[in-house]
Amino acid sequence: MRFLTYTLGDDSVPPPPPSPELMEEMNQFICEATRAGVLVATGAVTPIAEGTTVTRTGDTYTVVDGPYAEAKELIGGWALMEARDKEEVVEWARRFLAIAGDGFTRIRQVYGPED
Repeated sequence: MRFLTYTLGDDSVPPPPPSPELMEEMNQFICEATRAGVLVATGAVTPIAEGTTVTRTGDTYTVVDGPYAEAKELIGGWALMEARDKEEVVEWARRFLAIAGDGFTRIRQVYGPED
């Protein structure tokens, strides 16, 4: 089963640069998850001001570049994970947050042809 996990960020409060120790700990976590065959891909996303929204209404498409007047939740980083079940992904999310610090990670199952 595949799951998309993501953390939320706040563009109004830029995070401080990570310490070398945090970077090393996160690198070890990513390497371990990759070796375990759980981590398929991971990354961070640009600030919302650099985003684009495509909207469809009937036959009309509108493209709007950021920044936007209001954004309640912003994805800060994400990981695509392959796991036996949701419980396994929850455990990896706990381990990630133990390194990353306070906050939360959302987990959503990704459906594919095999589902």
